[in-house]
Amino acid sequence: MSDPVGEILDALQFAAQKHRDQRRKDLEASPYINHPIALATVLWREGGVHEPAVVMAALLHDTIEDTETSAAQIRKRFGAKVARIVSEVTDDKALPKAQRKRLQIEHAPHISREAKLVKLADKISGRRAGCGNTSNGRRRWWTPCAASTRSWKRSSMRLTRGNPRSSRAAT
Repeated sequence: MSDPVGEILDALQFAAQKHRDQRRKDLEASPYINHPIALATVLWREGGVHEPAVVMAALLHDTIEDTETSAAQIRKRFGAKVARIVSEVTDDKALPKAQRKRLQIEHAPHISREAKLVKLADKISGRRAGCGNTSNGRRRWWTPCAASTRSWKRSSMRLTRGNPRSSRAAT
């Protein structure tokens, strides 16, 4: 890529446009685009992941599954590598939620290093959002935070299995 920052910003703008009418399921009903931005931030600032394709895939990770976007559109606009990563972390929304979660855990050891990084950032971001503060300032401690701890640990362990940077990526 000749202009990695420009490519990342293009992915951000594309994701913002695709998610423009969506809201998070948090108490504030915050704009959905905050979630992909949080993933990219976790990767860049905390993970030290500065690979443009990985950061772009983090920004685009929910576009196929949650908007009218195809893998072919991602490939055409952002390239085969970004499309592959996004496709690896995309769930089939036609399946029941329990089956999607089970398949995520089963497939985690077999996805690429780049997809593992995006998926782990997604798990970190989701845990932070689910265990955040409520609008009255009290700490949230019930579901999904407390009840999902075992599932979170299991999926995180599978994601980092076989990754030489797993101790760094999981912190």
